[in-house]
Amino acid sequence: LEQEVPPQSYQEDLGEGVTLKMVYMKKGTFFMGEPEWRGYHPVKVPAFFMGKYPVTQMQWRAVSTLPQIKERLHPSPSMFKGDDLPIEKISWREAVEFCQRLSLHAGKDYRLPSEAEWEYACRAGTTTAYSFGDSITSEQANFNSNVGRTTPVGKYSPNAFSLYDMHGNVWEWCQDYWHDHYEGAPTDGSARLERNLFRTRVIRGGSWCSVPGYCRSASRDFSGPDYRFNFIGFRVVCSPPGFFSSPLPSFPFCPVLK
Repeated sequence: LEQEVPPQSYQEDLGEGVTLKMVYMKKGTFFMGEPEWRGYHPVKVPAFFMGKYPVTQMQWRAVSTLPQIKERLHPSPSMFKGDDLPIEKISWREAVEFCQRLSLHAGKDYRLPSEAEWEYACRAGTTTAYSFGDSITSEQANFNSNVGRTTPVGKYSPNAFSLYDMHGNVWEWCQDYWHDHYEGAPTDGSARLERNLFRTRVIRGGSWCSVPGYCRSASRDFSGPDYRFNFIGFRVVCSPPGFFSSPLPSFPFCPVLK
């Protein structure tokens, strides 16, 4: 039988007229990190779908009404209120809960991106400091407290992969446990899941209050899985095999810690 070809993008129906736009990321290889870093290495990333924007407050509210799996989700936790603003003040565990509820609702394996997937998507084929060059301006992203708060998703121009807000606005949770180097990191695009002492998780992309350097494609930081800040949000990914999965997917990628 001829193999089914994934679409270049699709919209997930979250109910009550709310949708989630997903963009197809074709497979590819890139160098992760920066040349002077420990463990700078090539990564071969399989194809996947990624959210066109960070998850918004409207999308969060819709999914928060779906049946609870483990964590309770407050329908309106953000400091800066607005339907089209990115969700913030949500923990890593709550972001995982969102993915799991959405997976059961949609019959697809939604999850947080691996750190490698995130950087691959952010770079969009570039090797420069940012996806649009080696410098950044207030016309290109929301950072350095130039606006003083989050801005509606999609306000600034997308990168070459049609993804918005990969630099600034809100940091984005990834699956991976934090390690301060890439030695021993996976080279297949998967998440690094060996625990560190404090069980901290990776965040990527910088935020509305980050200095320019923290918004670089390779820049990375971390936070505890239970912490909530007004500068951390997330976006979701979905792998092509999961796109055609059964209505009851498993959740091997983002286990909730006990």
